[in-house]
Amino acid sequence: MTSESLQPTGAPARRTIVAAVGAAGLAVALTACGSDDGSSDSSSSNTQAGANASGGDASSSASSGSGGTAFAKTSDIPEGGGKIFKDQGVVVTQPTAGTYKAFSSKCTHQGCAVASIANGVIVCPCHKSEFSVADGSVKKGPATKALPAEQITVSGDSIALA
Repeated sequence: MTSESLQPTGAPARRTIVAAVGAAGLAVALTACGSDDGSSDSSSSNTQAGANASGGDASSSASSGSGGTAFAKTSDIPEGGGKIFKDQGVVVTQPTAGTYKAFSSKCTHQGCAVASIANGVIVCPCHKSEFSVADGSVKKGPATKALPAEQITVSGDSIALA
């Protein structure tokens, strides 16, 4: 008799079980590599103002009555820098006085949440990609794509997602 014939009918072979456990472990490891750190702090992240940068195409203009609920005040956004709003999934910057821009807070390299803004760049903590506060373009890789622009409206001193 072979070892195969000693197995109960319909039961998986030992190799099948070992392979499944190995595959599950690999899936967990791969998922953890590019994921957010999962911090439970849902508050906004304060950032420092950096070097001044020129404006770009993603500029929001002052408008009244359109857009969603205000989530920030213009006074919250330092000139030459910005602020990360985790709950909204956006980064709002003010590259030049009175010009407000918004970008996705999700890094285009592996999807980590960006964590800081300094010296005119938005920084991803996972692999240190850097993006311009002016237009979201890549200033330092490994990311190769710019942060996607988000639409915001500025009405008086309130900022809302469009």
